[in-house]
Amino acid sequence: MIRVQREAFDTGAEIAAISEGRTDIGAIVSFTGLVRDFNDGRPVTGLSLEHYPGMTERELEKIEAEAQRRWELQASLIVHRYGDLALGDPIVLVITASPHREDAFDAARFLMDWLKTKAPFWKSEITPEGETVWVSERKSDVDAASRWE
Repeated sequence: MIRVQREAFDTGAEIAAISEGRTDIGAIVSFTGLVRDFNDGRPVTGLSLEHYPGMTERELEKIEAEAQRRWELQASLIVHRYGDLALGDPIVLVITASPHREDAFDAARFLMDWLKTKAPFWKSEITPEGETVWVSERKSDVDAASRWE
């Protein structure tokens, strides 16, 4: 399941919803990305994310389907926020549920690596001076995603 939303999410509630009544799940892995107060050695006071509705959801569905194809998953969830976010706000949530921990861990890492490079979101950071700085793709993110090709 995927959701693109402006509102904050509750990681614990999302995990509970995935696991409720399930006895076939042996492992749940979650990753929550947060807005931090620095990037590339410079201070940041906020973050803004933009996306194209419809296109973004289709791309996230493709990424999730690829994880489902590669690993034995009972469930998976991607929640990605957009809009203006403050320091410490949650940005993205990935949850994978599997009979075995290895599949859950690998699928979660794959989802995050591909989200960082293939999901159509555009990020800008706000500096302490009030400037807006667009976030460029990082070589380290591309390298991490390439291991799954």
